[in-house]
Amino acid sequence: MPVELCYATVASPVAAPSARRATRRRAVVRCAATAPAPMGEKTEYRDGPLERAFMGLFARKMEKFAGRKKKLGSGGEEEKKAVWEWDYESFVDVSRRVMVGRSRAQQQEAVREVLLSMLPPGAPEQFKKLFPPTRWACEFNAALTVPFFHWLVGPSEVIEVEVDGVKQRSGVLIKKCRYLENSGCVGMCVNMCKIPTQSFFTDEFGLPLTMNPNFEDMSCEMIYGQVPPPLEEDPVSKQPCYPSLCSISTPSAAICPKIQN
Repeated sequence: MPVELCYATVASPVAAPSARRATRRRAVVRCAATAPAPMGEKTEYRDGPLERAFMGLFARKMEKFAGRKKKLGSGGEEEKKAVWEWDYESFVDVSRRVMVGRSRAQQQEAVREVLLSMLPPGAPEQFKKLFPPTRWACEFNAALTVPFFHWLVGPSEVIEVEVDGVKQRSGVLIKKCRYLENSGCVGMCVNMCKIPTQSFFTDEFGLPLTMNPNFEDMSCEMIYGQVPPPLEEDPVSKQPCYPSLCSISTPSAAICPKIQN
């Protein structure tokens, strides 16, 4: 079982007697996974409306690149979910449908367009001005990654890494990537997350980023400030499928076909 951190906020009763009768003591408890389940077990998350809204926003943007999975209402029109009605499984399902019928390059371009569509006009240029590739910018973005991307990748922590011979706290260790755990797909990890995210930060934002997924335990190391290697020199280019986890795997292949094509 994953370790969970729970916190409670309690509404304090008003001192006035008349207000006490009208006000009830209310407690709101929220839980978030702080440690992943062991390999072979699935981590349990308790997503709130905000997390579901992020999932819905991303999924809606991705749906225009995905093969349609229409759900018709009573009047015959296509039903659309509100952003807070999405869950993580349906978000991953949209990602999987984006892969169908597309080459590796086309998948990565689809993710790039989705990421750009989430930003206001001129955002990449403003980012470059605010965050030139300095040690401070790398460490600042690493610190932001932990809370802002918990909904997407799960628990993570800032770690010390070495970039060009200099030690700095611009690394993020994702303890067990939620996206990889739920998809079980090496190709989705590489084409829909690792490569496009590296490219987005390095090319669009001007802040180098390298991501090193560990397919043995599903952890991942993000290193801000480190220029990513070409795919053919990256260890992920030799990674086979998860035959027992991926519904679209090719068990007989020595290397995941989605990485090669």
